[in-house]
Amino acid sequence: MPSQLVVTDFTLDTGVQELLVKAEEEGITTAFARAKEQEPHCKFGLTGVCCRRCLQGPCRITFNGNKGARRGVCGATADQIVARNLLSLIVEGTTPHVEHAREVLHTLLETAEGKAPYEIKGQEKLLSLAKKLGLTVDGLELNQIAHEVALKALQDFRQQSGVSHWLRLRAQGKTVETWEKLNLLPANAHLEIANAINKAAMGCESDPVSLLLEIMKMGLVEGYDGLHLSTDLQDVLFGTPRLVKTQYRMGVIKEDYVNIAVHGHIPMVSEKVLEWSRRLNDEAKALGAEGINVVGICCSANELLMRQGVSVATNYASQELAIITGALEVMVADAQCIMPGLAQVAACYHTELVSTLPNIKLEGASHVDWTPEEADKMGEDIVRRALARYPERDRVKVRIPSGTVEAYAGFSVEQIVELLSALNKEDPLLPLLDAIAQGDILGVVAIVGCTNPKVKQDWANTEVAKELMRNNVLVVASGCSAHSLGKNGLLSPEGLQYCGEKLANVLRAVGQANGLPALPPALHMGSCVDNSRIDDLLVALADRLGVAVRDLPVAGSSPENHSPKALSIGTFFIAQGVDVHIGVNAPITGSPLVEQALTANKGEFPVTTDELFGGKLIYEADPIRAARTLIDRIIQKRRALGLVCPEA
Repeated sequence: MPSQLVVTDFTLDTGVQELLVKAEEEGITTAFARAKEQEPHCKFGLTGVCCRRCLQGPCRITFNGNKGARRGVCGATADQIVARNLLSLIVEGTTPHVEHAREVLHTLLETAEGKAPYEIKGQEKLLSLAKKLGLTVDGLELNQIAHEVALKALQDFRQQSGVSHWLRLRAQGKTVETWEKLNLLPANAHLEIANAINKAAMGCESDPVSLLLEIMKMGLVEGYDGLHLSTDLQDVLFGTPRLVKTQYRMGVIKEDYVNIAVHGHIPMVSEKVLEWSRRLNDEAKALGAEGINVVGICCSANELLMRQGVSVATNYASQELAIITGALEVMVADAQCIMPGLAQVAACYHTELVSTLPNIKLEGASHVDWTPEEADKMGEDIVRRALARYPERDRVKVRIPSGTVEAYAGFSVEQIVELLSALNKEDPLLPLLDAIAQGDILGVVAIVGCTNPKVKQDWANTEVAKELMRNNVLVVASGCSAHSLGKNGLLSPEGLQYCGEKLANVLRAVGQANGLPALPPALHMGSCVDNSRIDDLLVALADRLGVAVRDLPVAGSSPENHSPKALSIGTFFIAQGVDVHIGVNAPITGSPLVEQALTANKGEFPVTTDELFGGKLIYEADPIRAARTLIDRIIQKRRALGLVCPEA
């Protein structure tokens, strides 16, 4: 465990720094220490040239110099091995989001059939989706319409031919033409995942170019039957997010309350836990507590934040430290980004770790099954477990870092359009487009993805954002990266101090037109699956301008990426023609062909993603250099559109 003298090297979050010291004092190991124990990392693994797809190896390949094997036992080259490994990684990123979407659509289906204790709160979104899908709505009750929408969504997991309904629903026509020419249009999310696994299996696909195209197809599966489908149907069930104000940092955990942390990504679980915490609040008071306090971690935090204004304790890399406060009665986990180390840490306190999804079990955790039909039973059970744990809390072990940071969230596309309509009701996007055209907003960059214990937590995310803001780039954010910005004041109007004057003036104008002093310099658009909202915004802007998404002065950045999901989301946006920056390198440098194809650093490979789609992968660990690279690319795209550019 790091000593008190060096905890500042591990995280920008002062509360997490304080808890790292506490962890050391109590002899508890966390992800930050385990990351150090893994150094130095295997160079074969880092570059993607280690192959374990059969029992002839494992084989480790080199592509330069005279030492080392140039081919695996089966004859596979570095290009083939790296491409297969990357495809497998993208599949591992895509599948959790596809399963997320499947869980949501089954919940909507069972809600519509009266089998599940949820209600359809997003009636306007439901009607809009139904009409766009070509479904009849006249004369039908809401549940009937919801049932038909859910069945249409289910076809994206069943049909054996055709094209994904959600791709047809959400993709821009100009971009679909490119994908169709390359035979990339997916029909069935599960079928495409199976095909990709088959291609990557030993003795199957060996053409690295074909493997790279399969990677791009998986990006489309991720984008439409993962991200878009999840977001759309969650909005139907729980409502489309609107502007909310909340608090960030570990100080949101309250000593005099029964504290429950919801962790993971599936909002059907966290929404029910929150609902039952409110229904049983008086029982907490009967125990001598002030009430029940629900806080969020990772994307469960984003889901409850965007719709309910629930406070956020922390993000991925420091999830274990929330337990080390000694004040959590229960941590509820569902799926994605759940560290196995949580159980070891929880065992040192009175905290009960509870897993919930029937097909996702955690060693050392209790389990309460969530199914749509049994959602109320699960919610009540979990909250009652927290109530039972509260008297067992060891007050001597409680240490909650003081202080919270104010933040604003809830910037769905619908909310952004509503805010802009205060400036131009007839054409709400026009003020934003005018600001971009005139150079008041140089471009738009999405800060998305993760935190990673290999990188100082929150530092790279915030430094990239600040450098972009200084250069009048509007930042939108999602996932754990949004939490980094929230913890450091960039989701509050006070963050305008980091903005260039032109951008600050735009944010003040829109804010004041809506009764606010200003909008924050980074607009929190939601969870990881809500990167679909960012895509919707780009498509709306491109359609309004009459250009392809690839032509827009926009980019994406994941400065502290750790999860394969960050890579699969990035692949989706590269396929749209959007440049994507990552701060932790993907394992592709062992293959000149794969690296050149994705990064557009031309070598012998004749075609790159930049040429095919208009977007490329950018690797840069230094956040300031990364931001400058994105700005240069934005200026390049502005010039191609004939827009005003800053002087050199």
